[in-house]
Formats: sequence, C-alpha cells, structure tokens
Amino acid sequence: MNDINELSSRQIQILKAIIEEYITTAEAVGSETLEKKYSLGVSPATIRNEMVRLTNMNYLKQPHTSSGRTPTPQALKYYVETLMKPKDLSVSEEVAVKESIWDYRQQVDKLLREATRTLAEKTHVLALTSTSTGDLYYAGAANILDMPEFYDFELTHNLFATLDKFDFWWNLIASHDSPFDILLGDELSRQSSLSRCGYIFAKFRTPHLSGAVGVVGPSRLNYPYVIPLVRYMGNLIGELGSAW
Repeated sequence: MNDINELSSRQIQILKAIIEEYITTAEAVGSETLEKKYSLGVSPATIRNEMVRLTNMNYLKQPHTSSGRTPTPQALKYYVETLMKPKDLSVSEEVAVKESIWDYRQQVDKLLREATRTLAEKTHVLALTSTSTGDLYYAGAANILDMPEFYDFELTHNLFATLDKFDFWWNLIASHDSPFDILLGDELSRQSSLSRCGYIFAKFRTPHLSGAVGVVGPSRLNYPYVIPLVRYMGNLIGELGSAW
C-alpha cells in the first residue's frame, strides 16, 4: 500500500467524497458530480487532475465503460481505518438486537440461527456465522440480488458457491488474529472470484464454542452502520453464550 502521508488534504477530501458517493450509488463518480454535490472549493478541472493522480496511486480505478472513477480496496480500507466515523448503535437498536435472540439464549443452534437472520435483516446483505464445531449458518442471500454488483452472474455464483464451504470461511477467520476485522479485495480472495466483495466479522468465544459472526456484501458496504452492529452482535453472542 502507498504511504497514506503522501496524500494532500485536498486529495483526501476528494477521495472521501468519491467513496461516500460510490457507497450510496454503486456507480462510477465523475468530477461534475463531485463539484455539484460536495463543497470541495475547486473546479471540475482541478478535481479531474487530482482524480488522475489518485488513480495513478492506486486509490481509484476507471471502469471500462465510464469516464468516472470507483475506489479500490486500498482506498476503502483507508476510508474505514482513517476517514470514517462509525455510528454508535442507539440504545433502542441494541435493545432490539438483544430481544431478537434473548429467548434462544439457552439453545445454541437456535440462537446462532436467529443472530444470523437478525444481522441479515438489519444490514440488508448476506450474514454468516461459523463455529468451531464445523457449523456454518447464513441468511439474507436474497438481499444481495438487489445490488447492482451482483447482477454479474459469475460473482453471484462464486459467492453462493462458498456457502457450502465451511473451510473457506473458517480458514479466513483463523488466518486473522484480530477479534474484529474487515477483509477487502485480495484479503478476501487471492483469486478474482470474490475480490469485489467485503467481509466484516467479529469473533466470539464461549466455554464450549468459538466462532465468528459477520456479513458479506459488495465492497461498498455501509461501513459506518454495519461495523458497530457486527461488533455488538459478536459481543452479545459471547455474553449470552457464557452460560452454555
């Protein structure tokens, strides 16, 4: 990855605007859109020049069919780690999540199924839970079919194919020591099959079981909302599972 310090304040401002516009629209972003919708204080020509520089630095890429740009996994990682301000879950949201699985707290299988379903329902993407006993739960597969990225049959097929492959997800989790992580691009798949996706997961541990709960979707996930939700769900499963 390039040294983040090499980015000027103007480049950072433009990059942040492009990423947030792309997360919202799923479309390549042009200089005219940035100039009209964001208070960047520079001309479209200056924005275009900076976009070329950011492309050369591997923060942006240009789709074949568009004059606009989309962020690379490197740019999205930088956004998540440096630019983004995660939203705190409201007390009412925390209560709603807890209530959705509370009645199953003594039933491991049902709790994990319901936790996965709840996460898919609230994030509107695919939710996954994998455990040290070799179980893989998923919910929300239909959610991603509404997203433009998954109009690509090959991408959708490749993602759905992994839902029968516990080892694929478990090995991903095991290869990262952090209790919470975000995988993008080559971090998710060394082949190109899932390199346009993003995977956010939180590990949990109980006296007799360990695992991870998370979501998979396009790389333009709604990170400010999804990150605290996944983190909370992981902590909640660990808390309720302490009695198993």
